[in-house]
Amino acid sequence: MARQGEPRSFLQRLLPHPLLTVTLIVLWMLLLNTFTMGGLVIAVFLGLVIPTITSHFWPERPPIRAYGKALAFLALVGWDVIVANVHVARLILFRRAGSLQTRWITVPITLRSPEGIAMLAGTITLTPGTISSDLSADGRSLLVHCLDAPDVEQAMLQIKNRYEARLKEIFP
Repeated sequence: MARQGEPRSFLQRLLPHPLLTVTLIVLWMLLLNTFTMGGLVIAVFLGLVIPTITSHFWPERPPIRAYGKALAFLALVGWDVIVANVHVARLILFRRAGSLQTRWITVPITLRSPEGIAMLAGTITLTPGTISSDLSADGRSLLVHCLDAPDVEQAMLQIKNRYEARLKEIFP
């Protein structure tokens, strides 16, 4: 990718974000639920036009240190979402509401990358039973609501060790 101020090649202008282009084509074809040449033509058209139009809103690509670790992180989050769904279903079906220990916890973070912080907040919210609610003004802590957190320290450490530590390896 050309740096700011450097001229971009024809290919970089045509495909400013190749991964987004491929993703849009695949998603469009999956949404159609059938393969037709007309559908593929529209998918390719959208896959080329949308990244080109939105490329001005993407000043730089987020720096990622290790794509393998990023894929492992996504797999971990996928697994955690499944496990948390079962856990939350059990809590809702078999525990009285009064016995749940819902809490707001403050999770101190050492991530400094805006993309890493956004991924951490999104991961927390995506996992059932927790919601990331606020980022402190100085960007050093997240306010998280937990559906059931008997031990605040353990809940905070789980977020830091399971998600933040891995994100620090992915984002500088």
